[in-house]
Amino acid sequence: MDAAEVEFLAEKELVTIIPNFSLDKIYLIGGDLGPFNPGLPVEVPLWLAINLKQRQKCRLLPPEWMDVDNVPKADEIRTLIKDVWDTRIAKLRVSADSFVRQQEAHAKLDNLTLMEINTSGAFLTQALNHMYKLRTNLQPSESAQSQDF
Repeated sequence: MDAAEVEFLAEKELVTIIPNFSLDKIYLIGGDLGPFNPGLPVEVPLWLAINLKQRQKCRLLPPEWMDVDNVPKADEIRTLIKDVWDTRIAKLRVSADSFVRQQEAHAKLDNLTLMEINTSGAFLTQALNHMYKLRTNLQPSESAQSQDF
């Protein structure tokens, strides 16, 4: 999954906005939205919130979990999350290195997040393609083996 696909999935998340316009309920395939009344909070998908914000039709309210003031030791937590990310990526690199050194044809990667797959997926796919090309070029051709003199 590339970054655009991850972004597409994230845009389905619901966020709260404060509209500055009036509109009755909107009936969409993904569900009904609204009604929209000035000053009254309403939940909408992120894609719609971004569109309305760009047109200056609403104000976005950050989710509760995004308020750093409510999180004790926020800097320490931020550092720990970075450490966990670095450790997971390092393990992924070691696994990929082992995979390449053993000249395997396929690998199973369990328990990866979308972001980790997005970060390493293109590299691993290109590495596998290069390994395949190298292996096919190193194999003796069948026409050379079947010639009898």
